[in-house]
Amino acid sequence: MVAYTAERRVRLPVPWAGRLTQTSVHWAHPAQAVRALVPKPLVVEEYDGSAWGGLTPFVMADVRPAGVPARVPGLPTFAETGLRTYVRHPNGRDGLWFLSLEVACPVIPAARAIGAPFHRGALQVTRGGKTVRYTGRRRPGHASCRLAVRSGDPIERPAERDVRLTSRRRAYTRRLGLLWETPVAHEPWPLATATVEELRETLTAGAGPPAPAGEPVVHFSDGVGQVWMGASVPARRRPGTGPAGTVGGRG
Repeated sequence: MVAYTAERRVRLPVPWAGRLTQTSVHWAHPAQAVRALVPKPLVVEEYDGSAWGGLTPFVMADVRPAGVPARVPGLPTFAETGLRTYVRHPNGRDGLWFLSLEVACPVIPAARAIGAPFHRGALQVTRGGKTVRYTGRRRPGHASCRLAVRSGDPIERPAERDVRLTSRRRAYTRRLGLLWETPVAHEPWPLATATVEELRETLTAGAGPPAPAGEPVVHFSDGVGQVWMGASVPARRRPGTGPAGTVGGRG
């Protein structure tokens, strides 16, 4: 077993939120196929000899600037669906690389200014008993996702793979010829096992990774009360390895 830890502070936090009903559905992929989707100098992280891609629908609740209390009326709550893989910078810092992000909020796509691949979508999350259903369609476009999962028993002591696939502290994006990192902090996810009851999606085909094959690894979480996101900054290389964050194309 491994310790399940998380960063608790982010310098200069920008928005705060609560993240609810997150599901993670992961498949192993040949590392070479995923490597072509990730810009240098990032490298694709492998586990058990494979790269991993994740489909992660969730709900962001009470999104607000730092310092604004959650009890303020009218704070936005909306669904997102991310398609992501896992990377590491030469400076040793690991993180997420998003292949696409579907967002049911008209304001959030403005975050494309930092290089994140946001798409406006019509998304819905419903819950009945232990079954959670996520549905969504990109607008404009035809990419869509329909996922139903049934949550199981809590994972009291997450194993190494559980942590690697669900616990990351930053996301990388590319903008203006530079690689940027955005820190994220939250308490550890309260994880539970889950099984897929239904899955039909075309997000993967449009984003470039291989079509999912084999049985997925599935986790469910009721979420955490607070998520802090910091300001994006250029990703720094170690001294002597070249210009800070310079992107050399795809690799």
